[in-house]
Amino acid sequence: MAMTIHVDVVSAEESIFSGLVEFVALPGETGELGILPGHMPLMTRIRPGAVRLKLPQQEAEELIFVAGGLLEVQPGTVTVLADTAIRGKDLDQAKAAEAKQKAEEAMANRGSEMDYARAQAELAEAVAQLAAIQRLRKAGH
Repeated sequence: MAMTIHVDVVSAEESIFSGLVEFVALPGETGELGILPGHMPLMTRIRPGAVRLKLPQQEAEELIFVAGGLLEVQPGTVTVLADTAIRGKDLDQAKAAEAKQKAEEAMANRGSEMDYARAQAELAEAVAQLAAIQRLRKAGH
């Protein structure tokens, strides 16, 4: 039996995932993070992108899109506290593409720095969603 670590992925609305995994990878503030059983304690912010979970006895990875949040690693437990979390199979490509287009238009027609910053954040989230959808399609989900 492979070594595992308990992972909880939660958003403000609900618990998205709770269970044992062999490996978890996610977009950290300064780059991609990979967490294996026995990882040292860690707390960091996460960027919009895909949380990849390798479940025991399952070939394909489970994907969950997160729109930022916090990661906490403790002995035996990984907790992802996401601002927003969506199961990979629930992502909507048309909706993400529309959000990306609106954010790009808002950036081009910027009225104030606050609007521009919000548009940048929305663009980053939409691009991360589209990348997660592409990763799902390549994996054959």
